[in-house]
Amino acid sequence: MLTLGLIREGKIPSDNRVALTPAQCKFLNKTQPNLKVVVQQSENRCYSDKEYLMAGIEVREDMTDCDILLGIKEVPLNMLIEGKTYLFFSHTKKLQPYNQKLLKKIIEKKITLIDYECLEHDDGKRIIGFGFFAGVVGAHNGMLAYGKKTGAYQLEKVNSNKSFNDLIHTYFGLNVPPIKIAVTGSGRVAHGVLEIMNLLGIHEVEPDEYIEKEFSYPVYVHLKGRDLYLHKSNNNYSRTDFHQNPSDYYCTFDKYIPHTDILMNGIYWDHDIPRLFEKEFVNSPSFRIKTIADITDDMYGSVPCNLGDSTIDDPVYGVNKITFEKTAPYLPDSIDIMAVGNLPNELPRDASRYFGQQLIKHVLKDIIDGNSKIIDKATIVEKGNLTEYYQYMKEYAEVSL
Repeated sequence: MLTLGLIREGKIPSDNRVALTPAQCKFLNKTQPNLKVVVQQSENRCYSDKEYLMAGIEVREDMTDCDILLGIKEVPLNMLIEGKTYLFFSHTKKLQPYNQKLLKKIIEKKITLIDYECLEHDDGKRIIGFGFFAGVVGAHNGMLAYGKKTGAYQLEKVNSNKSFNDLIHTYFGLNVPPIKIAVTGSGRVAHGVLEIMNLLGIHEVEPDEYIEKEFSYPVYVHLKGRDLYLHKSNNNYSRTDFHQNPSDYYCTFDKYIPHTDILMNGIYWDHDIPRLFEKEFVNSPSFRIKTIADITDDMYGSVPCNLGDSTIDDPVYGVNKITFEKTAPYLPDSIDIMAVGNLPNELPRDASRYFGQQLIKHVLKDIIDGNSKIIDKATIVEKGNLTEYYQYMKEYAEVSL
């Protein structure tokens, strides 16, 4: 019998999402005879302990007898249990300095770490994530910020609604002015943004139309890799080559900047990938963008005026175009930045249900059965050792702190 434990989220600020809902745990206990799901007590989850108990799931404090432990965000060092197998978003894949201690502790405690972010199909497409609801909430917050900046319309905060369905009802009758919105990316985040664009009745146009025309109604353009990057030597785009050699490409987003009021950024970024624009563009007279929803949220990343995370309670800050310093939002000489790192927490029950469906459909069987290439490639550390796919992290993991 394999025991699966849903651990309490310990990172501060607390995350209220969960990997499996009560109904999903009940389904697994009923349909998987060699699997038992138990839940650690928590006061902060979007699904209460009582809801799990009512679904027939054991709720307790001690997780030491569990074989596999499922979380969402990084597990605090003092909560790690030696020798266990964990699944959570570790945010170490890009050698993030703020989680270096976490990886060292995982190695020290001979833990096996399977990172959700590293679960990929053969073509590199992510298998599991909260991206869709990050896109939904991020797009809403971007639209809300633009409305506050200009006074053109009013939207209420996402978490003033109990569910995504309730949120949709707040869009009825909303009159969005004839603005132009650039949506970047092709993954789940972008799909969530497009959902909000369509619910708001904002029309999609082709890239050439977006640049050449003004419209009497609100429009958006959806910019994927081929629309944003070209090879430095031949001006072509190959998705495979781009992901293997991103530094060989340059970004063409600058041609969209003079025609864009809101940027909804859902594009993946790493240090070798060209930014959408550089700091110097911001003070240019042609920089029309008033609001940026940086949903993928990389500080100084694809959006260089992302000066760090904002919060759900205070999601927008300004950046002065001249000094590049953080300001209050909605000032005339600033760009407004929405850069919340835990956007799906504003719709936690919807986001958790969505995540759990993907986990059950695409991942759990491989974990239970073993011998899965997908799981192997997502395993950063196995019993305290970096796996072959993550040897590039060796120095990061060994540096004294």
